[in-house]
Amino acid sequence: MKKILVTGGAGFLGSHLCERLLKEGNEVICLDNYFTGSKRNIVSLMNNPYFEVIRHDITQPFYIVVDQIYNLACPASPIHYQYDPIQTINTSVMGAVNMLELAHRINAKILQASTSEVYGDPFVHPQPEEYWGNVNPIGVRSCYDEGKRCAETLFFDYHRQNNVDIKVVRIFNTYGPHMHPNDGRVISNFIVQALQGKDITIYGTGEQTRSFCYCDDLIEGFIRMMNTDDSVTGPVNLGNPKEFTIKQLAELVIEMTGSKSKIVYQEAAQDDPQQRKPVIDKAKALLGWEPTVQLREGLEKTIEYFKGIL
Repeated sequence: MKKILVTGGAGFLGSHLCERLLKEGNEVICLDNYFTGSKRNIVSLMNNPYFEVIRHDITQPFYIVVDQIYNLACPASPIHYQYDPIQTINTSVMGAVNMLELAHRINAKILQASTSEVYGDPFVHPQPEEYWGNVNPIGVRSCYDEGKRCAETLFFDYHRQNNVDIKVVRIFNTYGPHMHPNDGRVISNFIVQALQGKDITIYGTGEQTRSFCYCDDLIEGFIRMMNTDDSVTGPVNLGNPKEFTIKQLAELVIEMTGSKSKIVYQEAAQDDPQQRKPVIDKAKALLGWEPTVQLREGLEKTIEYFKGIL
């Protein structure tokens, strides 16, 4: 049995990770300040004697002894991370420092949940890990994009300078149950609007593309990455390389929900990437990982979840 800390453990992905780690027989400490996380996501785990929940903000130091740390704490949707951009960048940067200091002090292995947003609005398509990105450092999204880029820098500097055992994964668009209904992400937006019979809102032309990975596939990638040999640091892309336009997604959600919603178009968001698709050759080679859940199957489960909470 390992003792494992999950920051952001009450969030969308963190809650799924906590559940999976408990099923594998580990002791799990869930750390969350509930800015975007929800107790509803972890209530089913509360009776497990090997699960502990601590309310804490990782911009402040935290002391514990564990074997592994998954650092997932950070608002990840534009609505939430732009609500308090200074807090967002503090969470990414100071939170990374605090978790890396903890890992260094107790000799724990630590995984950073980075993001495809480090590639910005890419000039290279699809995006391999070697691409350095095209990010606006002073735009409205930069609190998240640059915060995550800086966190990666810190992880690799702690590895080089202090020999901290690090793992860095870059998450591409992921969806599934436990998504916040008001997080502004495209899949949750479309499903909520369709179920409520509202217009489906597309920002821009709808020809911009995304690649959608179901949460269970992503969690499998996390765990495989954490358990690689110490020589494997990443970054490693985790995402589904099947690419869809936003318009295709909207039409599929309308079909699957049986909604009468109409698609409407509004002005594109500032610095919104026009293309997003991962190269996952490293994940295949290093982790033996690739997604198995296709979009329609994942959407069925996600739509059922939202039907139950709306």
